[in-house]
Amino acid sequence: MTFDTGPSVRPLVIVIFFPYINGHVCYLTAHVIPSSLSHLRLQWYHAPNPFTSLFPLEKRLPLSAQGFPAKGFESMCLAMRTLWELLLLVFISMFSKTIGGKPSSWFVPVETGYCTSWRVAVEAYNERAWRTVPVQCLRYVENYMLGGQYDQDINMVVEQIYNYMRDVAPAADGKDAWILDIDDTCLSNLLYYQGKRFGVDPFDPAAFSNWVQSRCCPAIPAVHGLFWKLINSGFKVFLLSGRDEETMGESTADNLHNLGFLGYERLILRSPAYRGLGAVPFKSEARKKLVAEGYKIWGNVGDQWSDLLGDCAGDRTFKLPNPMYYVP
Repeated sequence: MTFDTGPSVRPLVIVIFFPYINGHVCYLTAHVIPSSLSHLRLQWYHAPNPFTSLFPLEKRLPLSAQGFPAKGFESMCLAMRTLWELLLLVFISMFSKTIGGKPSSWFVPVETGYCTSWRVAVEAYNERAWRTVPVQCLRYVENYMLGGQYDQDINMVVEQIYNYMRDVAPAADGKDAWILDIDDTCLSNLLYYQGKRFGVDPFDPAAFSNWVQSRCCPAIPAVHGLFWKLINSGFKVFLLSGRDEETMGESTADNLHNLGFLGYERLILRSPAYRGLGAVPFKSEARKKLVAEGYKIWGNVGDQWSDLLGDCAGDRTFKLPNPMYYVP
């Protein structure tokens, strides 16, 4: 069997020795990618000396090679092969569970083709109302979020925003507005979701509330730069989030302030009157109020489609990538 390790995955190599006969040994090397039992490669060798010739490639002879060094050596190796393969699979299976009983991320299969299509469907809003990341996509999402592609995609969206801004000049009345979402738009929750297996685990409201209360969310650098570009260009920036105003308002404001999100026009969070309401109607109502106050919404930036749909969404909407969770 073959496997694709990817840029950051190292195989586990297990070596099993067999009887030493007439100066030769038969041994098995099992290359296991810690993502799936299906990603397993077994290779059988014989060598004149297991201690001096195990690792030099020029000394190793595949078991399928013609000519075996001792009578009965071939049959003995082959007779043990099935037994040891079964024992090896049992061994790997035993270590595919963590102490808590959840599958280790090492042993989640990597299905790159399917998971790429799944992520595209999510970003295109064809895949909707999904609750968790498919378990077979754990390593794919992890590699996407941590391997540089996520940051590159964020930078690309922000570059498109800058291109759009070249044709938009704020008027002197101070009513030209932009709306920015907070979670995974201004502030990153990536550190939190690493502990939740990048969205494979179900959403935990209490744990997320504790994370917000910690005021440890880092800024997303490209969006932080966009924020200040908008402020310095004369736009009024409104930060609109579905975070609960009573329980998360103070910590959110502190987190933003500590990271240098200063000078925005208003921080709008979910008040008790809007609890239980979906993100689309809540944010639509908030935007309608701004329009009623005379503001013109030139742009709207968020990581969820529910940030961008509904009434008074703005002249342009810009969707940031987020394959870790879905907010209806």
